[in-house]
Amino acid sequence: MVADTSTAVDELYRTDWGRIVATLIGMFGDFDLAEESAQEAFAAAVDQWPASGVPEFPRAWVIQTARHKAIDRLRRQALSEQKLADYRSSGLVREFEEPALPGEEIPDERLRLIFTCCHPALALEAQVALTLRTLCGLQTDEIARAFLVPVATMAQRLVRAKRKIRDARIPYVVPQTSDIPERLDAVLAVIYLVFNEGYAATGEGPLVRTDLCAEAIRLGRLVRTLMVPGPPAEATGLLALMLLQDARRDARLDAAGDLVLLEEQDRTRWHRGQIAEALPLVEEAIRGGPGPFALQAAIAAVHCEAARPEDTDWRQILGLYDVLARLNPSPIVALNRAVAVAFVEGPQAALAIVDFLTTAGDLENYHLLHAARADLLRRAGDLAAAATSYRRALALATNPSERRFLERRVREVEPPAV
Repeated sequence: MVADTSTAVDELYRTDWGRIVATLIGMFGDFDLAEESAQEAFAAAVDQWPASGVPEFPRAWVIQTARHKAIDRLRRQALSEQKLADYRSSGLVREFEEPALPGEEIPDERLRLIFTCCHPALALEAQVALTLRTLCGLQTDEIARAFLVPVATMAQRLVRAKRKIRDARIPYVVPQTSDIPERLDAVLAVIYLVFNEGYAATGEGPLVRTDLCAEAIRLGRLVRTLMVPGPPAEATGLLALMLLQDARRDARLDAAGDLVLLEEQDRTRWHRGQIAEALPLVEEAIRGGPGPFALQAAIAAVHCEAARPEDTDWRQILGLYDVLARLNPSPIVALNRAVAVAFVEGPQAALAIVDFLTTAGDLENYHLLHAARADLLRRAGDLAAAATSYRRALALATNPSERRFLERRVREVEPPAV
């Protein structure tokens, strides 16, 4: 019984933390209060459910328990009943039942909350980080790795964003459809980073989290339905990109759960139905004026259209990366472009790009930079230098599957012990 209830609590936390916290923010208008009361409610579930059993509606139980704990916390802070009445009259404290929304408003609870959190009064990066932490349940260290910044830096950004919401009294309300365009870039960035954490998880669990990938794709589909008279090219490009990347999920790990590189994957295991759905979306996105997501989707499409690794049109991929680098220059784009350069011009040409990125230092703590450099050195025949870069990548990698892959690579390039 204890094991069953513990599993139920863990599953609820994993799947519904974001919805629960978002509902509490909607009730109280306070991010910290919502998170703290939700944590207390989950602790109560751990204590009570082994004896009482898992309730029929676990999420509702946690929300109601958290609501009571939040109100108790306000009372313990010496807030009078009049203060609570002021909260209610201000609209910050709401009833648990959500009102039915008019048809022209955002039709999905999770998506409404993401649009709500992506408030234009905050910097774009703060909008994305706060939404990932509060509504999508990603941990601060996962978000920090997504932004390639130290955990302490990201923690401070989140604190400042919450403080600005509180001090400026930015309302936590569902935006009208007329407000969607100015929030769309942040919403798409949130969905993409949720997908990335599912596609290549940075935590201690499996490398692929299908639940996050599926949720991101679902949200991507919904976003496209909101846009009138038609979806923007970038919303279409993002959906196509996620479908194409996710189509390879079953081939990305072997039976032991270890990473399989793209060129070594069994392409018969790719989901051809998803690829067939995505390819017309890529064309639509490119016709609409290619942005970063559309271009990345086009690159993924070239990979998915190749029946064998040797059939991959690397020159076309390099050309697409050239456009992407002009449109959206970044160290990550430059690193990915270097991989294409290696296949077109050889590893030495790519090493020059990667060494420049290494010297610049922007990606010093990004394990994939050092892994890419190690692979290029291995292909160029400099095994000792490759071993050094593989070890640096291994020191930075956090996912067990990636770590096992890198450990194997180190053994392959290290000279045999005498």
